Amino acid sequence: MYPLPQSRSSAAAATAARMLSRLARPRKPQTQSAHPPDLDTLARRIILPFMPITDEEMARAAHQDRGQKLARQEMWEELAQQLRAADLTRTATPGGESGAMLLAFGARSDVVAVAEDTLYDGKAPAPDGIDALEAVGREFPDKYPIALIIALAHIDLAWAWENTPGDVDNHLSGRQAHFDQHITRAEALLAPYCGLTENAPSLAAAQCALLAARPGHGRCVADAYEDLIDLDPSSPRHMRALGQAIVPARGGSLQALELEARRTAARSGDIWGAGAYSWVYLDAVAMDPEALIFLDVPFFIDGLRDILRVSPDQHTANQLAAFCAITMRPRDGAPRAEIAAREALSGALVWILQEHLHELHPLIWTQALRRPGAAAPLPSRRALITEGRQTALRAIAALFADDIKDGSAIAFSPAGMYRLPTL
Repeated sequence: MYPLPQSRSSAAAATAARMLSRLARPRKPQTQSAHPPDLDTLARRIILPFMPITDEEMARAAHQDRGQKLARQEMWEELAQQLRAADLTRTATPGGESGAMLLAFGARSDVVAVAEDTLYDGKAPAPDGIDALEAVGREFPDKYPIALIIALAHIDLAWAWENTPGDVDNHLSGRQAHFDQHITRAEALLAPYCGLTENAPSLAAAQCALLAARPGHGRCVADAYEDLIDLDPSSPRHMRALGQAIVPARGGSLQALELEARRTAARSGDIWGAGAYSWVYLDAVAMDPEALIFLDVPFFIDGLRDILRVSPDQHTANQLAAFCAITMRPRDGAPRAEIAAREALSGALVWILQEHLHELHPLIWTQALRRPGAAAPLPSRRALITEGRQTALRAIAALFADDIKDGSAIAFSPAGMYRLPTL
Protein backbone atom coordinates (compact mmCIF):
# COMPACT_ATOMS: atom_id res chain seq x y z
CA MET A 1 0.00 0.00 0.00
CA TYR A 2 1.25 3.44 -0.87
CA PRO A 3 0.94 6.17 1.75
CA LEU A 4 -1.69 8.89 1.88
CA PRO A 5 -1.35 12.08 3.89
CA GLN A 6 -2.48 11.31 7.41
CA SER A 7 -4.84 14.29 7.58
CA ARG A 8 -7.19 12.95 4.89
CA SER A 9 -10.61 11.61 5.79
CA SER A 10 -11.30 7.91 5.97
CA ALA A 11 -13.53 8.19 2.92
CA ALA A 12 -10.68 9.72 0.95
CA ALA A 13 -8.33 7.05 2.22
CA ALA A 14 -10.70 4.31 1.12
CA THR A 15 -11.02 5.90 -2.31
CA ALA A 16 -7.28 6.11 -2.61
CA ALA A 17 -6.87 2.51 -1.52
CA ARG A 18 -9.21 1.37 -4.28
CA MET A 19 -7.28 3.53 -6.74
CA LEU A 20 -3.95 2.06 -5.72
CA SER A 21 -5.23 -1.50 -5.90
CA ARG A 22 -6.09 -0.79 -9.52
CA LEU A 23 -2.70 0.76 -10.15
CA ALA A 24 -0.97 -2.33 -8.80
CA ARG A 25 -2.60 -4.57 -11.41
CA PRO A 26 -1.01 -5.06 -14.83
CA ARG A 27 -2.09 -2.32 -17.19
CA LYS A 28 -3.87 -2.97 -20.45
CA PRO A 29 -3.43 -0.62 -23.37
CA GLN A 30 -5.84 2.30 -23.25
CA THR A 31 -8.66 1.85 -25.74
CA GLN A 32 -9.19 4.55 -28.31
CA SER A 33 -12.36 6.55 -27.72
CA ALA A 34 -14.19 9.09 -29.82
CA HIS A 35 -12.84 11.79 -27.51
CA PRO A 36 -9.28 10.88 -26.46
CA PRO A 37 -8.08 12.55 -23.27
CA ASP A 38 -6.32 15.88 -23.47
CA LEU A 39 -2.89 14.84 -22.21
CA ASP A 40 -1.77 18.39 -21.58
CA THR A 41 -4.74 18.87 -19.23
CA LEU A 42 -4.18 15.53 -17.51
CA ALA A 43 -0.44 16.21 -17.20
CA ARG A 44 -1.25 19.14 -14.92
CA ARG A 45 -2.67 16.59 -12.47
CA ILE A 46 0.66 14.79 -12.13
CA ILE A 47 2.43 16.21 -9.10
CA LEU A 48 6.08 15.24 -9.50
CA PRO A 49 8.89 17.51 -8.27
CA PHE A 50 11.51 18.10 -10.93
CA MET A 51 15.20 18.92 -10.71
CA PRO A 52 16.54 21.30 -13.39
CA ILE A 53 20.06 20.50 -12.16
CA THR A 54 20.67 17.07 -10.63
CA ASP A 55 23.35 15.59 -8.42
CA GLU A 56 24.52 13.55 -11.39
CA GLU A 57 24.94 16.62 -13.58
CA MET A 58 26.81 18.49 -10.86
CA ALA A 59 29.16 15.54 -10.30
CA ARG A 60 29.87 15.22 -14.02
CA ALA A 61 30.42 18.94 -14.36
CA ALA A 62 32.83 18.96 -11.41
CA HIS A 63 35.07 16.32 -13.05
CA GLN A 64 34.85 17.88 -16.51
CA ASP A 65 35.51 21.40 -15.26
CA ARG A 66 38.55 20.21 -13.31
CA GLY A 67 39.97 18.49 -16.38
CA GLN A 68 39.32 21.54 -18.52
CA LYS A 69 40.87 23.92 -15.98
CA LEU A 70 44.02 21.86 -15.56
CA ALA A 71 44.45 21.59 -19.34
CA ARG A 72 43.92 25.32 -19.87
CA GLN A 73 46.50 26.08 -17.19
CA GLU A 74 48.84 23.50 -18.75
CA MET A 75 49.05 21.61 -15.46
CA TRP A 76 49.47 18.33 -17.30
CA GLU A 77 51.46 16.58 -14.58
CA GLU A 78 48.71 17.29 -12.04
CA LEU A 79 46.04 16.24 -14.52
CA ALA A 80 47.80 12.94 -15.20
CA GLN A 81 48.06 12.24 -11.46
CA GLN A 82 44.39 12.98 -10.86
CA LEU A 83 43.25 10.86 -13.81
CA ARG A 84 45.44 7.98 -12.64
CA ALA A 85 44.06 8.25 -9.10
CA ALA A 86 40.48 8.26 -10.41
CA ASP A 87 41.21 5.07 -12.34
CA LEU A 88 42.77 3.28 -9.38
CA THR A 89 39.95 4.22 -7.00
CA ARG A 90 37.22 3.62 -9.61
CA THR A 91 35.89 7.11 -8.91
CA ALA A 92 32.42 7.51 -10.40
CA THR A 93 29.44 9.84 -10.38
CA PRO A 94 26.21 8.78 -8.60
CA GLY A 95 24.96 7.47 -11.95
CA GLY A 96 28.09 5.39 -12.57
CA GLU A 97 30.02 7.56 -15.03
CA SER A 98 33.80 7.22 -14.79
CA GLY A 99 35.54 10.12 -13.09
CA ALA A 100 38.70 9.42 -15.09
CA MET A 101 36.85 9.57 -18.40
CA LEU A 102 35.13 12.80 -17.39
CA LEU A 103 38.46 14.37 -16.50
CA ALA A 104 39.78 13.32 -19.91
CA PHE A 105 36.67 14.74 -21.58
CA GLY A 106 37.16 18.12 -19.91
CA ALA A 107 40.84 18.19 -20.84
CA ARG A 108 40.15 17.77 -24.56
CA SER A 109 36.79 19.55 -24.73
CA ASP A 110 38.10 22.88 -26.06
CA VAL A 111 39.89 21.25 -28.98
CA VAL A 112 37.00 18.94 -29.86
CA ALA A 113 34.30 21.61 -29.57
CA VAL A 114 36.08 23.94 -31.99
CA ALA A 115 36.54 21.13 -34.52
CA GLU A 116 32.92 19.99 -34.26
CA ASP A 117 31.61 23.53 -34.71
CA THR A 118 33.84 24.05 -37.73
CA LEU A 119 32.67 20.81 -39.33
CA TYR A 120 29.06 21.70 -38.74
CA ASP A 121 29.67 24.99 -40.55
CA GLY A 122 30.82 22.99 -43.57
CA LYS A 123 34.54 23.59 -43.21
CA ALA A 124 37.45 21.29 -42.44
CA PRO A 125 38.86 22.13 -38.98
CA ALA A 126 42.36 23.53 -38.73
CA PRO A 127 44.87 21.11 -37.14
CA ASP A 128 46.10 23.64 -34.58
CA GLY A 129 44.17 22.23 -31.64
CA ILE A 130 45.03 18.57 -32.07
CA ASP A 131 48.62 19.50 -32.93
CA ALA A 132 48.88 21.34 -29.61
CA LEU A 133 47.71 18.22 -27.78
CA GLU A 134 50.21 16.11 -29.72
CA ALA A 135 52.97 18.47 -28.57
CA VAL A 136 51.94 17.89 -24.96
CA GLY A 137 52.16 14.16 -25.57
CA ARG A 138 55.75 14.50 -26.71
CA GLU A 139 56.56 16.25 -23.41
CA PHE A 140 55.13 13.30 -21.42
CA PRO A 141 56.02 10.23 -23.48
CA ASP A 142 55.54 7.64 -20.74
CA LYS A 143 52.26 8.73 -19.10
CA TYR A 144 49.23 6.82 -20.23
CA PRO A 145 46.75 9.51 -18.97
CA ILE A 146 48.20 12.04 -21.42
CA ALA A 147 48.22 9.54 -24.28
CA LEU A 148 44.63 8.65 -23.36
CA ILE A 149 43.46 12.27 -23.56
CA ILE A 150 45.05 12.77 -26.98
CA ALA A 151 43.76 9.43 -28.29
CA LEU A 152 40.22 10.19 -27.13
CA ALA A 153 40.43 13.57 -28.86
CA HIS A 154 41.33 11.75 -32.09
CA ILE A 155 38.41 9.35 -31.60
CA ASP A 156 36.04 12.27 -31.07
CA LEU A 157 37.32 13.97 -34.21
CA ALA A 158 36.96 10.74 -36.19
CA TRP A 159 33.30 10.43 -35.23
CA ALA A 160 32.76 14.14 -35.83
CA TRP A 161 33.83 13.58 -39.43
CA GLU A 162 31.75 10.40 -39.67
CA ASN A 163 28.59 12.02 -38.29
CA THR A 164 28.77 15.25 -40.28
CA PRO A 165 25.24 16.03 -41.54
CA GLY A 166 24.59 15.07 -45.14
CA ASP A 167 23.93 18.60 -46.38
CA VAL A 168 27.13 19.80 -44.75
CA ASP A 169 29.14 16.85 -46.04
CA ASN A 170 28.54 17.98 -49.60
CA HIS A 171 30.97 20.83 -48.93
CA LEU A 172 33.66 18.58 -47.47
CA SER A 173 35.85 15.92 -49.02
CA GLY A 174 37.62 12.84 -47.77
CA ARG A 175 35.35 12.12 -44.83
CA GLN A 176 36.31 8.44 -44.66
CA ALA A 177 40.00 9.26 -45.04
CA HIS A 178 39.84 11.69 -42.12
CA PHE A 179 37.99 9.12 -40.02
CA ASP A 180 40.61 6.47 -40.72
CA GLN A 181 43.45 8.89 -40.10
CA HIS A 182 42.22 9.85 -36.64
CA ILE A 183 41.43 6.26 -35.64
CA THR A 184 44.84 5.07 -36.82
CA ARG A 185 46.57 7.80 -34.82
CA ALA A 186 44.55 6.94 -31.69
CA GLU A 187 45.55 3.28 -32.08
CA ALA A 188 49.21 4.24 -32.30
CA LEU A 189 48.98 6.42 -29.19
CA LEU A 190 47.45 3.65 -27.08
CA ALA A 191 49.44 0.74 -28.53
CA PRO A 192 52.23 0.92 -25.89
CA TYR A 193 49.76 0.53 -23.03
CA CYS A 194 47.41 -2.15 -21.70
CA GLY A 195 44.38 -1.29 -19.63
CA LEU A 196 44.59 -4.54 -17.67
CA THR A 197 48.29 -4.14 -16.91
CA GLU A 198 47.83 -0.52 -15.84
CA ASN A 199 44.68 -1.40 -13.84
CA ALA A 200 43.06 1.46 -15.74
CA PRO A 201 39.43 1.04 -16.85
CA SER A 202 39.54 4.34 -18.76
CA LEU A 203 42.41 3.05 -20.89
CA ALA A 204 40.71 -0.29 -21.47
CA ALA A 205 37.47 1.49 -22.40
CA ALA A 206 39.26 3.62 -25.00
CA GLN A 207 40.91 0.54 -26.48
CA CYS A 208 37.50 -1.16 -26.70
CA ALA A 209 36.09 1.89 -28.45
CA LEU A 210 38.88 1.71 -31.01
CA LEU A 211 38.19 -1.94 -31.72
CA ALA A 212 34.49 -1.21 -32.14
CA ALA A 213 35.27 1.59 -34.62
CA ARG A 214 36.85 -0.83 -37.08
CA PRO A 215 34.60 -2.86 -39.40
CA GLY A 216 34.70 -6.62 -39.09
CA HIS A 217 35.91 -6.57 -35.50
CA GLY A 218 34.23 -9.91 -34.87
CA ARG A 219 34.81 -11.76 -31.63
CA CYS A 220 37.75 -9.64 -30.51
CA VAL A 221 35.61 -6.67 -29.45
CA ALA A 222 33.42 -8.86 -27.25
CA ASP A 223 36.52 -10.36 -25.63
CA ALA A 224 37.95 -6.88 -25.02
CA TYR A 225 34.73 -5.71 -23.40
CA GLU A 226 34.66 -8.85 -21.26
CA ASP A 227 38.08 -7.93 -19.87
CA LEU A 228 36.97 -4.33 -19.33
CA ILE A 229 33.78 -5.31 -17.48
CA ASP A 230 35.71 -7.75 -15.29
CA LEU A 231 38.15 -4.93 -14.52
CA ASP A 232 35.37 -2.54 -13.49
CA PRO A 233 32.18 -4.57 -12.93
CA SER A 234 30.35 -1.90 -10.93
CA SER A 235 30.14 0.45 -13.91
CA PRO A 236 27.06 0.05 -16.12
CA ARG A 237 28.63 2.27 -18.78
CA HIS A 238 30.89 -0.54 -20.04
CA MET A 239 27.97 -2.96 -20.32
CA ARG A 240 25.91 -0.46 -22.28
CA ALA A 241 28.86 0.22 -24.58
CA LEU A 242 29.24 -3.53 -25.19
CA GLY A 243 25.62 -3.74 -26.36
CA GLN A 244 26.07 -0.82 -28.72
CA ALA A 245 29.29 -2.30 -30.14
CA ILE A 246 27.85 -5.66 -31.18
CA VAL A 247 24.54 -4.77 -32.83
CA PRO A 248 24.37 -5.62 -36.55
CA ALA A 249 24.82 -1.97 -37.59
CA ARG A 250 28.24 -2.04 -35.91
CA GLY A 251 29.31 -5.33 -37.45
CA GLY A 252 27.93 -7.70 -34.80
CA SER A 253 24.81 -9.82 -34.70
CA LEU A 254 21.68 -10.21 -32.60
CA GLN A 255 22.79 -13.72 -31.64
CA ALA A 256 26.07 -12.31 -30.34
CA LEU A 257 24.17 -9.64 -28.41
CA GLU A 258 22.04 -12.22 -26.61
CA LEU A 259 25.07 -14.41 -25.89
CA GLU A 260 27.15 -11.57 -24.47
CA ALA A 261 24.26 -10.22 -22.39
CA ARG A 262 23.84 -13.61 -20.72
CA ARG A 263 27.55 -14.15 -20.26
CA THR A 264 27.91 -10.70 -18.70
CA ALA A 265 25.00 -11.36 -16.36
CA ALA A 266 26.53 -14.66 -15.28
CA ARG A 267 29.91 -13.08 -14.52
CA SER A 268 28.54 -10.08 -12.62
CA GLY A 269 25.59 -11.68 -10.87
CA ASP A 270 27.12 -11.13 -7.44
CA ILE A 271 26.90 -7.37 -8.02
CA TRP A 272 23.99 -6.82 -10.40
CA GLY A 273 21.88 -9.96 -10.19
CA ALA A 274 20.19 -10.11 -13.58
CA GLY A 275 20.86 -6.40 -14.08
CA ALA A 276 23.84 -6.81 -16.40
CA TYR A 277 21.59 -8.54 -18.95
CA SER A 278 19.41 -5.43 -19.00
CA TRP A 279 22.33 -3.01 -19.12
CA VAL A 280 23.81 -4.73 -22.19
CA TYR A 281 20.48 -4.60 -24.02
CA LEU A 282 19.34 -1.14 -22.88
CA ASP A 283 20.93 0.95 -25.66
CA ALA A 284 21.12 -1.91 -28.15
CA VAL A 285 17.33 -2.22 -28.48
CA ALA A 286 17.08 1.55 -28.96
CA MET A 287 19.60 1.32 -31.82
CA ASP A 288 18.16 -1.85 -33.37
CA PRO A 289 14.51 -2.63 -32.49
CA GLU A 290 14.85 -6.11 -34.02
CA ALA A 291 16.88 -7.03 -30.93
CA LEU A 292 13.56 -7.11 -29.05
CA ILE A 293 12.69 -10.29 -30.93
CA PHE A 294 15.64 -12.09 -29.29
CA LEU A 295 15.12 -10.47 -25.89
CA ASP A 296 14.20 -12.63 -22.90
CA VAL A 297 11.59 -10.17 -21.63
CA PRO A 298 10.95 -11.68 -18.16
CA PHE A 299 14.71 -11.90 -17.53
CA PHE A 300 15.15 -8.30 -18.72
CA ILE A 301 12.42 -7.09 -16.34
CA ASP A 302 14.04 -9.05 -13.50
CA GLY A 303 17.21 -7.20 -14.43
CA LEU A 304 15.46 -3.83 -14.18
CA ARG A 305 14.35 -4.72 -10.66
CA ASP A 306 17.88 -5.77 -9.73
CA ILE A 307 19.34 -2.57 -11.16
CA LEU A 308 17.01 -0.46 -9.02
CA ARG A 309 17.81 -2.61 -5.99
CA VAL A 310 21.55 -1.99 -6.47
CA SER A 311 21.18 1.63 -7.63
CA PRO A 312 18.05 3.09 -6.04
CA ASP A 313 19.01 6.67 -6.94
CA GLN A 314 16.67 8.94 -8.90
CA HIS A 315 19.04 9.23 -11.86
CA THR A 316 18.72 5.49 -12.50
CA ALA A 317 14.98 5.48 -11.81
CA ASN A 318 14.48 8.23 -14.39
CA GLN A 319 16.66 6.42 -16.93
CA LEU A 320 14.67 3.21 -16.69
CA ALA A 321 11.30 4.97 -16.51
CA ALA A 322 12.12 6.98 -19.64
CA PHE A 323 13.28 3.81 -21.39
CA CYS A 324 9.96 2.06 -20.67
CA ALA A 325 7.80 5.09 -21.43
CA ILE A 326 9.56 6.58 -24.46
CA THR A 327 11.99 4.10 -26.04
CA MET A 328 9.48 1.26 -25.78
CA ARG A 329 6.56 3.12 -27.33
CA PRO A 330 4.73 1.24 -30.13
CA ARG A 331 6.45 1.26 -33.52
CA ASP A 332 4.43 1.19 -36.72
CA GLY A 333 4.79 -1.98 -38.74
CA ALA A 334 6.71 -3.87 -36.05
CA PRO A 335 6.65 -7.70 -36.03
CA ARG A 336 4.30 -9.36 -33.57
CA ALA A 337 7.13 -10.51 -31.27
CA GLU A 338 8.49 -6.97 -31.08
CA ILE A 339 5.04 -5.57 -30.33
CA ALA A 340 4.61 -8.05 -27.47
CA ALA A 341 8.02 -7.15 -26.04
CA ARG A 342 7.27 -3.43 -26.20
CA GLU A 343 3.95 -3.90 -24.43
CA ALA A 344 5.56 -5.92 -21.65
CA LEU A 345 8.41 -3.47 -21.15
CA SER A 346 6.07 -0.48 -21.29
CA GLY A 347 4.07 -2.18 -18.54
CA ALA A 348 7.13 -2.13 -16.28
CA LEU A 349 6.71 1.64 -16.10
CA VAL A 350 3.85 1.18 -13.62
CA TRP A 351 5.90 -0.43 -10.86
CA ILE A 352 8.92 1.82 -11.55
CA LEU A 353 6.67 4.84 -10.94
CA GLN A 354 4.95 3.32 -7.94
CA GLU A 355 7.99 1.98 -6.17
CA HIS A 356 10.99 4.04 -7.26
CA LEU A 357 10.37 7.41 -8.94
CA HIS A 358 9.72 10.48 -6.82
CA GLU A 359 11.80 13.15 -8.58
CA LEU A 360 11.81 14.08 -12.26
CA HIS A 361 15.09 14.62 -14.11
CA PRO A 362 13.82 16.21 -17.36
CA LEU A 363 17.02 16.01 -19.42
CA ILE A 364 17.00 12.21 -19.19
CA TRP A 365 13.53 12.17 -20.76
CA THR A 366 14.63 14.59 -23.47
CA GLN A 367 17.57 12.31 -24.27
CA ALA A 368 15.21 9.33 -24.58
CA LEU A 369 12.95 11.35 -26.88
CA ARG A 370 15.77 12.69 -29.09
CA ARG A 371 17.99 9.93 -30.40
CA PRO A 372 21.71 10.53 -29.72
CA GLY A 373 23.70 11.80 -32.67
CA ALA A 374 20.94 13.98 -34.14
CA ALA A 375 22.42 16.34 -36.71
CA ALA A 376 20.25 19.34 -35.86
CA PRO A 377 21.68 21.80 -33.33
CA LEU A 378 20.31 21.32 -29.84
CA PRO A 379 17.95 23.90 -28.33
CA SER A 380 18.87 25.81 -25.19
CA ARG A 381 19.20 23.98 -21.90
CA ARG A 382 16.00 25.58 -20.65
CA ALA A 383 14.12 24.34 -23.72
CA LEU A 384 15.51 20.83 -23.26
CA ILE A 385 14.42 20.80 -19.60
CA THR A 386 10.94 22.02 -20.53
CA GLU A 387 10.64 19.41 -23.27
CA GLY A 388 11.79 16.61 -20.97
CA ARG A 389 9.40 17.62 -18.21
CA GLN A 390 6.44 17.80 -20.60
CA THR A 391 7.39 14.47 -22.15
CA ALA A 392 7.55 12.73 -18.76
CA LEU A 393 4.31 14.21 -17.41
CA ARG A 394 2.41 13.41 -20.61
CA ALA A 395 3.69 9.82 -20.57
CA ILE A 396 2.63 9.33 -16.94
CA ALA A 397 -0.73 11.04 -17.57
CA ALA A 398 -1.40 8.76 -20.55
CA LEU A 399 -0.66 5.70 -18.43
CA PHE A 400 -3.14 6.72 -15.71
CA ALA A 401 -5.62 8.65 -17.86
CA ASP A 402 -8.62 6.55 -16.78
CA ASP A 403 -7.75 7.04 -13.12
CA ILE A 404 -7.46 10.84 -13.14
CA LYS A 405 -10.04 11.87 -15.72
CA ASP A 406 -12.46 12.55 -12.83
CA GLY A 407 -10.30 15.49 -11.77
CA SER A 408 -8.17 13.68 -9.19
CA ALA A 409 -4.38 13.82 -9.25
CA ILE A 410 -1.40 11.51 -8.75
CA ALA A 411 1.43 12.70 -6.53
CA PHE A 412 4.93 11.34 -5.98
CA SER A 413 7.10 11.49 -2.87
CA PRO A 414 10.05 9.55 -1.42
CA ALA A 415 7.46 7.46 0.49
CA GLY A 416 5.74 6.39 -2.71
CA MET A 417 3.04 7.30 -5.20
CA TYR A 418 -0.43 8.24 -4.02
CA ARG A 419 -3.72 9.68 -5.27
CA LEU A 420 -5.18 13.02 -4.34
CA PRO A 421 -8.96 12.73 -4.72
CA THR A 422 -11.06 15.47 -6.25
CA LEU A 423 -11.96 18.10 -3.70
